[in-house]
Amino acid sequence: MGKHGRDRGSRRTLKVLVGVLFVALLAGGGVAWQTGTAEDWWHRLRADGADPQDPAAVAAPSEVQVAPLAVPAAVAGPADGAAVLDRAALRQALRPLGSRDLGKHVIAAVGPLDGTGYAFQAQEGPGVAIPASTTKLVTSTVALFLLGPDKTFDTTTVLDRSGTTPRLLLVGGGDPFLARAPVAPVAGSATYAPARADVGTLARRTARQLKADGVRVVRLGFDDTLFSGPALHPSWRPDYVPEEINPISSLWVDEGRPLPGQAPVADPAAEATSAFRTALAAQGIKVVGAVQRAKAPTTATAVGTVTSPTVAQIVQRLIEVSDNAAAEILLRQIGLADQGEGSFAAGQRAVERVLTANGIPMRGSVLHDGSGLSRDNRLAPAVLVDVLRLAASADHPQLRPLLTALPVAGYTGSLANRMDHGPAAGRGRVRAKTGTLTGVTSLAGIAVDEDGHLMAFALMADRVKDAKSLLARVAMDNAAAGLGACAC
Repeated sequence: MGKHGRDRGSRRTLKVLVGVLFVALLAGGGVAWQTGTAEDWWHRLRADGADPQDPAAVAAPSEVQVAPLAVPAAVAGPADGAAVLDRAALRQALRPLGSRDLGKHVIAAVGPLDGTGYAFQAQEGPGVAIPASTTKLVTSTVALFLLGPDKTFDTTTVLDRSGTTPRLLLVGGGDPFLARAPVAPVAGSATYAPARADVGTLARRTARQLKADGVRVVRLGFDDTLFSGPALHPSWRPDYVPEEINPISSLWVDEGRPLPGQAPVADPAAEATSAFRTALAAQGIKVVGAVQRAKAPTTATAVGTVTSPTVAQIVQRLIEVSDNAAAEILLRQIGLADQGEGSFAAGQRAVERVLTANGIPMRGSVLHDGSGLSRDNRLAPAVLVDVLRLAASADHPQLRPLLTALPVAGYTGSLANRMDHGPAAGRGRVRAKTGTLTGVTSLAGIAVDEDGHLMAFALMADRVKDAKSLLARVAMDNAAAGLGACAC
């Protein structure tokens, strides 16, 4: 259902949601993100809906004397995502967008999160701009819509017994976070890191099953045919590889990144298979002959499996740290789910179809990739606002992980060290996705103002002079922080 079809009951449901978001933004901003309380809360929000037991409701042992618990009063009421915003107050809050540091092409859109209009729109020149990494908001929303938040991707091994020596095939399933070996989480990190599958674990499981079947010598191959089309988009600048992105593959380890001191990985699937072969040998399975690329036959039997994080967890990570590789993998999974083809082109056909089907006109927008690295991308800020509204809609609860993934200004992810020059009230009240390329700075997300009005916004500038890049980012941050600090 499009956003115009919401009924009053849905609006009441949305008010409950935005009230929870508001408390997390305002009450949790200063303390909870530093202590870990809010991180636990977001983990519960991402979970399957089971209510955690209130510790205060657990009876103490009879020998322990516990004083009655004093419950503090609420620090704020529910936020209002449908309130009419004050246009003059918004113009005042967004005055930093007039900074010369932002260049000659600055466009913006702001409106209530539960609404269809825009209380503020600024435009000088074309109504679309290079979105940079705010593109990931669109990619992630469509992935959640088509695949569902609980979808996972399997990396498997299968055994083909048609030859004299059994042939074991490593089959890529498009897991963006598949690793060489188990990865320990970083304590105290400002970013979320899901548990990752790894080829070392897959080798151990595979070897155990092979030995149980009496197989100790195999030929080895790999199947990376799930995705199609070019591995690098033609519009990406050559110097983006390997600094920003690597060849996209349905089978890779560590996002196609080489080990320290090694040259860039030209064939990620072959590199992943090499790591798997080493791990398999360590488990007592002998590999003979050359490793070959081949499509797994339908007659092959399953041997081992490792499973990726869920789409919701992948979205959480890629939005928080602006992970280009994970976004491009999701774009191909989108293409497979909707168009039957895991390519750049199929993914973008699916994106446009889903947006249009949900009542979001493209407004002249054109997207070529999932990460926003393409400088040929063009996006209208109103499209980003409408995508955020779709994610907040009571009609689509499966999209809620997009909102919970947005970094909190001054505390988490790519905003952990930002918005420290503008209005202090903006810190903790703004959640946003950043977008940065040479000459481009953008922010898109949600903010709660001091009157409890919950709004969606997109601020974009794509003609920033190189010498002004840092000052432009500060001006953009100040404008977004102003939304949190205003009485709009």
